[in-house]
Amino acid sequence: MEAYETYQTPLSSRYASKEMAHLFSPAHRFKTWRELWLNLAIAEKQLGLPVPEEAIEQMKSNLELTPEQFDIAAKEEKKRRHDVMAHVHTFGQVAPAAAGIIHLGATSCYVTDNADLIFIRTGLTYLLKSLAVVISRLSAFAAQYRALPTLGFTHFQPAQLTTVGKRATLWIQELLWDLRNIKRARDDIGFRGVKGTTGTQASFLTLFDGDHDKVEELDELVTRLSGFTYAYPVTSQTYSRKIDIDVLAPLASLGATAHKIATDLRLLANLKEVEEPFESTQIGSSAMAYKRNPMRSERVCSLARHLMVLHQNALMTSSVQWFERTLDDSANRRITLPEAFLTADIVLSTLQNVCEGLVVYPRVIARRIGQELPFMATENIIMSIVKKGGDRQEAHEKIRVLSHEAAHQVKHLGLENDLIERVRNDPYFSPIHGELEQLLDPQTFIGRAPEQVDKFLKEWVEPALDEDELKEAVADGGKVELSV
Repeated sequence: MEAYETYQTPLSSRYASKEMAHLFSPAHRFKTWRELWLNLAIAEKQLGLPVPEEAIEQMKSNLELTPEQFDIAAKEEKKRRHDVMAHVHTFGQVAPAAAGIIHLGATSCYVTDNADLIFIRTGLTYLLKSLAVVISRLSAFAAQYRALPTLGFTHFQPAQLTTVGKRATLWIQELLWDLRNIKRARDDIGFRGVKGTTGTQASFLTLFDGDHDKVEELDELVTRLSGFTYAYPVTSQTYSRKIDIDVLAPLASLGATAHKIATDLRLLANLKEVEEPFESTQIGSSAMAYKRNPMRSERVCSLARHLMVLHQNALMTSSVQWFERTLDDSANRRITLPEAFLTADIVLSTLQNVCEGLVVYPRVIARRIGQELPFMATENIIMSIVKKGGDRQEAHEKIRVLSHEAAHQVKHLGLENDLIERVRNDPYFSPIHGELEQLLDPQTFIGRAPEQVDKFLKEWVEPALDEDELKEAVADGGKVELSV
């Protein structure tokens, strides 16, 4: 793919999907400008303005830019210091019959802003599909490990047991909220339409000799021709930059979700309980040959932080738009909008790759449970003694003393937790010695976790993905292979 066909940054050219990179490429941007000029000409002709049919046909035949036309546009922009007018003249050279009517009555934001809204809506659709695939892959993981007990953590300190699958549903639930938020933002996108230099449509009112109805019809017709059901009722020269806030907010929220998931996986990798994919020839460290660094999860965290920060650009840009517009939004938005979508795209493709290759180590998980479960089982032991006729307070004191002795073994001597052996060797607990194995069964400590997983997947995940565009994406979404 040529340089002008993709959005070129070190980030996007290396990792972004071809679809997303192309969406924000110069080739696609300027083709979209030409399509917008064509739609305007068609609508103006239909409403009675003298636009030759030959002009329409020449415009239709020259929507794609050649490398030569890019060179012409670059020279024109250097001379005129105005990108839109450079492309007006370039388009006119290949569609000479239209040279006199291209951009008729419009301001630069007719093409720049309307094109951005098209890119935003399409980009959100791409992200929805990618997100659906990630949710689907992670849901399969949750179902597979729905009942595998694992140590829960609060404050990153050992807590009551959960299951590997139940923990995954916590990640999925946040992804479902991201799916909802991105869909809301996508479905809410309107069109700037045909509004003129300060949003009053004065130039078009002049073109149609003061006919307000035709100006309104022009706006509606161009909106429909451009694939939108409605245009924003009022605008300034630009569409309100608050729209960018509404778009980047759910992407920033997705970044927060991705960062949390990847951080959990990095911590689990340290515990050697769950790891991201690691190829047989992959090198974790140039110095420490044994290392298996969770570099994909680390990449997700790195990019997710970038994604979250980009929302601040939209907030600040919107807040400083004076009156009908200022141009200090332009350079910022040309970086912020493409980078937000490209970054979100890469975060999701990396997450998909990780979720498709997660490795679980049940024996490591079981060993860690074995180290902590005796302490967690103390309440059950006390209740069992009481059921056998023992005194609750006496049993509590006995267990307290034995627990502290076992903790000393673990913390000061570096030995294994021997609390259960101490219980077995204490005659006071002889009435329940035969029940200790059952009292220490991890399955009795996971509550309704497996049933919660089943219900969540059936009642929340399946309906959320049961839309044609998402079902197709999940079915077609093959495995993601990362080059590095």
